[in-house]
Amino acid sequence: MQAWKDYQDQNKDRFLEELLDLLRIPSVSADSKYKNDVARCADAVKEHLLKAGCDAAEVCTTAGHPIVYGEKIVDPSLPTVLVYGHYDVQPADPIDLWTSGPFEPVIKDGKIYARGACDDKGQMFMHIKALEVMAKTNTLPCNVKIMIEGEEEVGSSNLGKFLEDNKEKLKADIVLVSDTSMISMEHPSIESGLRGLAYMEVEVTGPNRDLHSGVYGGAVANPINILCKMIASMHDENNHITIPGFYDKVADLTETERKALNNAPFELDEYQEELGIKEVWGEKGYTTLERTGTRPTLDVNGIWGGYTGEGAKTVLPSKAFAKISMRLVPHQTSDEISNMFAKHFESIAPANVQVKVTAHHGGEPVVTPTDSHAYKAAEKAIRTTFGKDPIPTRGGGSIPIVALFEKTLGLKTVLLGFGLDNDNIHSPNEKYDVANYYKGIETIPYFHKFFAEKE
Repeated sequence: MQAWKDYQDQNKDRFLEELLDLLRIPSVSADSKYKNDVARCADAVKEHLLKAGCDAAEVCTTAGHPIVYGEKIVDPSLPTVLVYGHYDVQPADPIDLWTSGPFEPVIKDGKIYARGACDDKGQMFMHIKALEVMAKTNTLPCNVKIMIEGEEEVGSSNLGKFLEDNKEKLKADIVLVSDTSMISMEHPSIESGLRGLAYMEVEVTGPNRDLHSGVYGGAVANPINILCKMIASMHDENNHITIPGFYDKVADLTETERKALNNAPFELDEYQEELGIKEVWGEKGYTTLERTGTRPTLDVNGIWGGYTGEGAKTVLPSKAFAKISMRLVPHQTSDEISNMFAKHFESIAPANVQVKVTAHHGGEPVVTPTDSHAYKAAEKAIRTTFGKDPIPTRGGGSIPIVALFEKTLGLKTVLLGFGLDNDNIHSPNEKYDVANYYKGIETIPYFHKFFAEKE
């Protein structure tokens, strides 16, 4: 619609500056020293919702970080879209690998560099600005409810209770999420599925104190050595996970589904060059696209123990630790896989060490229907603004709330993301293209328009 385009064009500089201001707030949910900043960010999101045209907006307290809620009800008889996003961000570590301050956003070569630029402040903020575009031009075709949480990066542990306690407030017809990516601006895509997650921490203890490695080395088990062997044993020579029963409920793709997935544009040489690797790695018998979207994984996310400071210290450590995540696919469940992992890890520990396994957070895998009215509305929106049909893809990441929405509210979700796989989310130098940000604001109103139309 011309009114949408004119309003965005007239306000695009302000839209960008407001996002940069939001990115300057270090809303790191995992680190308690940023608690006040997280709260400050929640307040800022509330104010933006009100300025965008929400009838009401509030900061809702939880046992952890707050949830921001706002709504614009134009007619109760019209369809209602519930938008979900998160304002919390990952820690910026390692700081020394950033080329600019993680909370000092800069624009270089048309890209915004800052922690949270893509995940998820940039993408979440598109919805607030899209609402403003529709509200200020009096063209909102449906009701919009927006829920922005502050604990997504730490497992959304308080979101389930919030959903249970606010079912009537959150009543809607569909959930719309932009916390995913597309193949490229030349090849727009819509993710039709996400992997689940089981996140564990393990502790291996040997002697009751750190020991001199010369006096005791070779006679007492080194927990770091033992931990490394235990982790290494969890993959076989075909990179197949060795935990008994791990694959029992994995839903394999049909040959038709595999063919469709692998028809997506993908250049292996470019993929390897962009990552600075000579060859890819993974489960034998599957392509890279299959490995990252449809197969379960087990990866070490962090490992530590002993002396890691400057210089040398000849120590045989008392303890070693690792954080391990497993990405899950239908029909695996996070609780079952977490228990399976714990049982296996304890069973392979040698008698000369003790082990402790702690489950952190998890989420369930989801597959969204591609033949629904909502999905077709997203397809039509992409087609309208990009001039081409989007490609359905499977996302390798996890958004636990998607399964929770269906379980608690009975709502399906459309994953309308505008990020790119190389946006360095969770890594130093996270970025988000300004063009993608603007394209999202342009496209989202069309989703609302087409979803509001009768099937």
